[in-house]
Amino acid sequence: MIQFEFGNRFQNCNGLSRRTFLSAGSSAIAGINLPFLLANDSLGREMGLNANLKGKRAKSLILIHLDGGPPQMDLIDPKPNAPSEVRSPFSPMSTNVPGIQLTELMPQCAKIADRLVFIRSLIGSDGKHHAFQCQSGYHEKDLQAIGGRPAIGCVVKHLQSTPQDTVPPFIDLMQGRPLVRNSARPGFLGIKSKPFRPDISHLWHRELEPGMKGELQRLGAGHKTELRLNSNLPSERVNQRLGLLQSLDRFDRSLDPSGSMIAMDQFHQQAFRVLTSGEFSKAMDLDREDPKVIASYTPPANFNGTQSVTSEGPDAILKFMLARRLIEAGVRVVSLSLSDFDTHSNNNERMRNLGPLFDFGFHALIQDLDSRGLLETTTVLAWGEFGRTPKVNDKGGRDHWPNASMAIMAGGGLPEGLVIGATDREAGRVTERPVSFADVAATLYRQLNIDPQMMIHDQTGRPHMLMSEGSPIAELT
Repeated sequence: MIQFEFGNRFQNCNGLSRRTFLSAGSSAIAGINLPFLLANDSLGREMGLNANLKGKRAKSLILIHLDGGPPQMDLIDPKPNAPSEVRSPFSPMSTNVPGIQLTELMPQCAKIADRLVFIRSLIGSDGKHHAFQCQSGYHEKDLQAIGGRPAIGCVVKHLQSTPQDTVPPFIDLMQGRPLVRNSARPGFLGIKSKPFRPDISHLWHRELEPGMKGELQRLGAGHKTELRLNSNLPSERVNQRLGLLQSLDRFDRSLDPSGSMIAMDQFHQQAFRVLTSGEFSKAMDLDREDPKVIASYTPPANFNGTQSVTSEGPDAILKFMLARRLIEAGVRVVSLSLSDFDTHSNNNERMRNLGPLFDFGFHALIQDLDSRGLLETTTVLAWGEFGRTPKVNDKGGRDHWPNASMAIMAGGGLPEGLVIGATDREAGRVTERPVSFADVAATLYRQLNIDPQMMIHDQTGRPHMLMSEGSPIAELT
């Protein structure tokens, strides 16, 4: 039996009655936490959908962060002719697309290469050990004085969420560095656009490095946003608290010509709908999944190689399945992570374990989405914060390498069976078709039918172009 924790542990969601349970956050439904986080500035909301964007577009997005920075030459950019002192030990493998090769660590993706896009020429990494650039397309310091740039999911929440939503529009499942360093942050949009971060640590363990443990502790409980289910609070009392808050708000509303208090009423209603609809709880309950589907996300018992202490095990692949369940329930953006690609030592043995694990999970996700008719409307992207050095260090590892990185994309009506860009014979320098992180982010916005050049306002009302850098990748539009 799988348990899921919304603050307090409870049995799985089978039999969860919308008339029996539910309170939200540490202050329950009538408190400020969840409704405030669900709130959008209805008075200054930008129009996020752009009718001028032609063609069929995705409505959902799954972002997979390969935590630590994956070695491009060991996965999707094989260089068999590299000098012996830098050459990957993993042989090239042909795919079902003539002329496209991956390494032998990626046999499952090789079978569906005709459904995928491989970007071998990512440039412009910030060189920072978190997922912020992979969530936003920007360097961490861009507009830092006003909070920094918002993550893509936070923008989607700001633009497209409504009080009628029965599931949160953006759910962040990232663990490890991305969680500790608050990678999916709302930036200048403010706390109202924060992602919802359910606590999944009891389901999937990701051992933190000692420094990150202290870092997470210093951030405090407010670093995570959770719904809390309380079996001792009937929904009648929830309704009473909501009604009491609304009656108290009437006095403030009479003093508030802007109408923001009326909008806050709507946000509390949205929080109530999320909790009482049951859609979110059902999606998070993996016990509801068909055992045959669970088996398709369960890799072979033993991979070769070595699992490091900060790397996740084979059960982490079920996070990919959870992402699909959330998308199917109506969530617009889901981010998750797979750790730990920070292979400063023992790179080859660690990649013998991690490479096939990622390969298996990505393949399972794409096949599952496709079988349900969701792949056409869901864009999937896997990438990390940077690549790895061509040169192997004296510990047998590969160090950080911002000069060249990799990404894999699929779904959302994108062209398929493509390789974009190329690197030199060591996979260390981009030689053809450089693609920036901002280009990829602009492409994702376009996929979501959001004009990357639209103006979006910060909390003071000042306008900013959503993507003042980068352009949608021409080969994918």
